[in-house]
Amino acid sequence: MSRDQWLILLSVAIPIVLIALGMVFGWRARRRRQSDVRRPASPPAELGALLLSEDMLYVATTRADAPLDRIAVAGLGFRARVVVTVAEAGIQLELAGQDAVFLPTASLETVGRATWTIDRAVSNDGLVFVRWMQAGSDGAAASFDSYFRPSDPASLVDAIQKLIPTIPTPPTSAGAAA
Repeated sequence: MSRDQWLILLSVAIPIVLIALGMVFGWRARRRRQSDVRRPASPPAELGALLLSEDMLYVATTRADAPLDRIAVAGLGFRARVVVTVAEAGIQLELAGQDAVFLPTASLETVGRATWTIDRAVSNDGLVFVRWMQAGSDGAAASFDSYFRPSDPASLVDAIQKLIPTIPTPPTSAGAAA
C-alpha cells in the first residue's frame, strides 16, 4: 500500500474505533448510573391460571418518569423477541437469549397503549406499556415502563387489566397517543 492509501485507511479506521469505544464506555456508564435497579425476580414454579401467552417484540424498559432513560439491566436494555406469559401470579418475560424474568401481580401498577417510546414509533397505538414497581438496591421504590409490540395489542391490554382490576380506563404513558 502506498502512503496515501495508509493515510486514507487510518483516517477512516481511527474515527470508527473511537466511536465504538465511546459507545462501550457510554453503556458501562449507564449501567453504573443504574446500579440501584435490581434484576426483576425469577419466575415462580407455579404461575396459576394462564390468561395469555404470545410471542412478540420487546421494545424497551424505561423509568416511568424518564421515558428516554433506557434500563440496561437483566437483558432489558436491548430490543428482542419475547414470549410474554400473563397468568394469575403475574407476567413472565422470556427474552431471547436471556433468563426469564417475572413481574408479580402485586408490582403491576397500570397498563395502556402507546405510539412511541425510546427509539421506536408506531401508528395507531401499536405499542403496549406495562408500568411496574420495584424496590431498588437502596430500598427506594421506583416505577418502570416496559414496552411491547404484540400482534394484537387489545388482547394483551385486556389480559393484563384482569390482573389490575382497579384501573378504570387505560391510561397513557409518555409515549401514548394524546
